[in-house]
Amino acid sequence: MKRFGKMGAVLALTLSMVMLGACGNNNGGNQANTGNQATKAPAENTGNTKEAKDITLGFSQVGAESGWRSANTKSIQDSAKEAGYTLKFSDAQQKQENQIKAIRSFIQQKVDVIAFSPVVESGWDTVLKEAKDAGIPVVLTDRAVDSKDTSLYVTFLGSDFVEEGRKAGEWLSEKYKDTTEDINIVELQGTTGSAPANDRMAGFAEVIASNPHLKVIASQTGDFTRAKGKEVMQAFLKANKDIDVLYAHNDDMALGAIQAIEAAGLKPGQDITIISVDAVKDGMQAASEGKINFIVECNPMLGPQLMDIVQNVVDGKPVEARIVTEESTFTSEQAKEALPSRPY
Repeated sequence: MKRFGKMGAVLALTLSMVMLGACGNNNGGNQANTGNQATKAPAENTGNTKEAKDITLGFSQVGAESGWRSANTKSIQDSAKEAGYTLKFSDAQQKQENQIKAIRSFIQQKVDVIAFSPVVESGWDTVLKEAKDAGIPVVLTDRAVDSKDTSLYVTFLGSDFVEEGRKAGEWLSEKYKDTTEDINIVELQGTTGSAPANDRMAGFAEVIASNPHLKVIASQTGDFTRAKGKEVMQAFLKANKDIDVLYAHNDDMALGAIQAIEAAGLKPGQDITIISVDAVKDGMQAASEGKINFIVECNPMLGPQLMDIVQNVVDGKPVEARIVTEESTFTSEQAKEALPSRPY
């Protein structure tokens, strides 16, 4: 922190007393932010503008389980470098205990801001309170936490996972709106307990409930990985003779499932309709070939937005309590058109 004279100290103290912060809901990112318009950095940071070279960001990533996650990591690393920040990066390898250790390490290193994508939603209150007590603001990226104390973090930057599930369900409902027969759906869930898995399942179930012919006959985690997606789809195919639709919570699981479907002598996208979430390059390629019928986009390029948030938080400027990324959807034809210009 820079040193001030008496007048500067009085001014900083006055500003910190009159400026109020607020945090919004985080329930999987699907709740509207009512009443809490913005939040601010801790009072001791208010009014103290730091140069980029003096800012240190501690970031704990979930892991490298998918193409989406790799693109997300690169976006954050490249954006931090471009902004001129010092980045302390940690890969949790999909283990919550690793993220908790990383956050505590960031606290000990006295970084300016901590950001992380939670492996799961629950179990964060203790370590986040430690960060709060140390005066280090926390930013959630990509995934929310399930905590009643929203003062433990400044903002949540990421997708609305419930809405992603709804988009998948709406497309399927429209496709089968005139059906008079039962449509058997199998679901490849993301990591158990994670916000995207919980919310993509909830949004999808909410929408298809309006059509009694749309039935989820099997639902199991594929851990967001291609290998696990293939393994679970193989089990689905052995246990269920008639599968009409696969709903995968990410592209990597869908791509693994496609391998299992083809190995079983079936045509993905024809014999089994496939819906996925992410829209990374491999998924879009499969969609352009007709193997995936519909993809809901989940934008991994959060780096530039995160760096803007970090600068504002350090400078004590207002930050929206919930920042939702802009995303689209793609049919097979739309994927074919969009693929050449995809940045990830």
